[in-house]
Amino acid sequence: MSAAQALETEEISCADARMAVRAALAGTGRTLPEARAKQLGEDALLVVSELVTNALVHAGGVTRLDVRVEGDEFQLRVSDASRNAPVRVRTLKGSPGGYGMVVIQRLCARLDVEIGPEGKTITAALSLR
Repeated sequence: MSAAQALETEEISCADARMAVRAALAGTGRTLPEARAKQLGEDALLVVSELVTNALVHAGGVTRLDVRVEGDEFQLRVSDASRNAPVRVRTLKGSPGGYGMVVIQRLCARLDVEIGPEGKTITAALSLR
């Protein structure tokens, strides 16, 4: 990818995040088999939507979004102002919500959480292979 897609503002929406992912995927410059490219796109859009939704609901919003290719990974980095690590919530059968982190963990090759004085950054890495 020639340049990473980055947004930094207090009002990053799910739609903004999905547009950044689509732009980054279009600019990867990599030749992936069509089926893999389609699956990567669908997975990346779902993961970024879940991460941004979690930041909006639980952390007051997204402070920064970075979407980039590093090595064999398509990385989604979502930052917010909360210093609380994400937790998987047990939900009652049939109740809505509580599945976002489970979905993210299943789709990603790697999931890292960095907590610092300004908040946290979650890096969700999807394999390009």
